[in-house]
Amino acid sequence: MLTEEQTQFYADNGYVVVKGLLTKEEAAAYRQEAHALMERLTRLREQEVDATWGSAANGAKKTQLLHCHDVQFQAAAFSRLLLNDRLTSVAADILGPNVQLHHSKMFIKPPEKGSPFPLHQDAPFFPHEQHSMIAAIVHFDDAPLEKGCVCVVPGSHKQGMLPHIQDGSWHLPTDEFPIDMAMPLPAEAGDAVFFSYLTIHGSGINVSNEARTTVLIQMRDPADPPSLRTHESRGQGMMLAGIDPTGEKTVSVDRTQNADGTMAEGQAASTERHGATHPVLAGAMGGAMSGGMTAGRM
Repeated sequence: MLTEEQTQFYADNGYVVVKGLLTKEEAAAYRQEAHALMERLTRLREQEVDATWGSAANGAKKTQLLHCHDVQFQAAAFSRLLLNDRLTSVAADILGPNVQLHHSKMFIKPPEKGSPFPLHQDAPFFPHEQHSMIAAIVHFDDAPLEKGCVCVVPGSHKQGMLPHIQDGSWHLPTDEFPIDMAMPLPAEAGDAVFFSYLTIHGSGINVSNEARTTVLIQMRDPADPPSLRTHESRGQGMMLAGIDPTGEKTVSVDRTQNADGTMAEGQAASTERHGATHPVLAGAMGGAMSGGMTAGRM
């Protein structure tokens, strides 16, 4: 649970670092699960699952970002992580007693070439009417600056949703929002960073000789409907704490999915939540952000 001081810090800054959410031993076990999963997926799919953004291209240096959507469907260990009381109690301190899963995603930044993320907000990827959406990045190994740790712009969540560039995945203009304007949040194995989906964040290249391994868990208040139907996945709607007071149906998915676990275009069964249909964004975010959405994000 968060202290009163941590709760106020989150309200003021749009993020909070929770040290030692997992023990070192737990983090090491999850790291092993994550790397085993990536080796398994690479072998079964006969290709590496690279989620590097087009906007993260770094000239002649080729970088790489390994990832998997909805990891709880790949290994039971990650299902247990989603329901870990230490995780859900912090989320409930931010969101209120009812915490609903939007999606989970594993990221591995390989040694010496782990891809960066330009500064961005998560909101353009899946906007919600009340902006309750938060993320938790749980670290399975140490993440110093040289590994491309998470960087944030404190207080930026108070600016609301900013105009983003769609090309190469939603990101802020790099000339106005260079990564070095953000504050690095170096972390140790077991630490977690919780932040609003309106908080500007990104990360640099992993130039170290070790991988950076994390799981990102995106959560919301179930009473906060999406402004737009997009980024739907089969795990969406699972209650991690409390209840769903709306009684809404969750997303159902048929067998056709993209390589990263997200559903292919047109594969979502209708939910009872209202919201625009992808890819129409007019009215939800304004003309500066119209067009389709890319699901591969931090």
